[in-house]
Amino acid sequence: MTAKRSLLSGFGGYLPERIVTNDELASRLDTSDDWIRGRTGIGQRHVAGEGDTAVSMAVQAARQALDYAGATPDDVDAIIVATSTPDQAFPSTAVRVQAELGATSGFGFDLAAACSGFIYALSMADSLIRSGQARSALVIGSEVYSRILDWSDRGTCVLFGDGAGAVFLTATQDAGEGTGILSTHLHSDGQYGDLLYVDGATGRHDMPAHLRMQGREVFRHAVGKLSASVDEALAANNLTHADVKWLVPHQANLRIIDGVARKLALPAERVVVTVDRHANTSAASIPLALNEAVRDGRIQKGDLVLMEALGGGLTWGSALARL
Repeated sequence: MTAKRSLLSGFGGYLPERIVTNDELASRLDTSDDWIRGRTGIGQRHVAGEGDTAVSMAVQAARQALDYAGATPDDVDAIIVATSTPDQAFPSTAVRVQAELGATSGFGFDLAAACSGFIYALSMADSLIRSGQARSALVIGSEVYSRILDWSDRGTCVLFGDGAGAVFLTATQDAGEGTGILSTHLHSDGQYGDLLYVDGATGRHDMPAHLRMQGREVFRHAVGKLSASVDEALAANNLTHADVKWLVPHQANLRIIDGVARKLALPAERVVVTVDRHANTSAASIPLALNEAVRDGRIQKGDLVLMEALGGGLTWGSALARL
C-alpha cells in the first residue's frame, strides 16, 4: 500500500502596496542605506496600509494559492494561519479567513511560532493529511509587524516588513518517487526566549507590545541551529547536500542565509532570496519566497526544495519537499 503524502498544489502571496526604502528610514533615524544593507542585505520593505490586516492579506494569498491549484473554497478541509500579529485575540485569523473565502466546511486555527511559524504550520497540516483528518489544507503565513515595531529603534524597525504567503496542500498517494512533503523537523528552546520577543500582549496593559531583540545573540544561534536542522532533514530521507535543488530559507538576514548556503555547499543561484525587497516578513517569508520562485519558473516540478527557519522562542525547524 502506498503512503499518503501532502502535495504542494498551490502557491500565493500578497505584499502591501506601500514600499518603505532604507533612504526613507534614514531620513528620520540615525542610519543609512549602506548600514542597513551591509548588516542585513535589506534594501526596502512593504508596509501595511490602512486597509491591510492579517486577515485581508491572508485571504489574498489564499485565493491565489487556490487559483493556482485549480481549487475552490469548497475543496478546503483545513486552514492553518501562522501569525504573531493577529487582528484579534479571538476569533482566530484562520476562521476569519474561512468566512471571507466562503469555505463552509472543515476547520481553522492559528499557530504562533514567530518566524518559524510557517514551518510549524506546514508540519501540522502535513500531519493532518497523513493521518486522514484532512484531505487538503491551506497553510498561510500572514504578518503585520509594522504595527508592533518601535519605529524609533533602528536596531529592529529596519529589519521587518509586512505580507502574506500561502500554500495549498492536497493528499496524494505517493508512488514511491518521494513526491510532496518528505518530512518536517521542529525544535524549540525556551531558555532563549528573551533574545527575541514582544514585550506585551492583550493581557499586559503595562507594556507597549513592541518587538525587542538581542540581534547579536540571535545571529549567533541562527546558523548553527538552522544548519543542524537542515542536516537532520536530509539524514531522515537518506539524502545529501548534493540532492538539494533549491534552498528556500526564512528571509531574516542575508548573512544568515549565506552562512547556511555555504554549509550546504549550495551556490547562490540555487538559493531563493527575497530579503532585499521584502525584509523579514516573519511567518510569511518562506511562502512568499516559494510563491515567487515557483511563479517565475525557477522552481520546477520534481525539484527537491529545502525550507528552514528560526524565530523567537527560540523556535526553529526545517521541511523537505519534492514539488
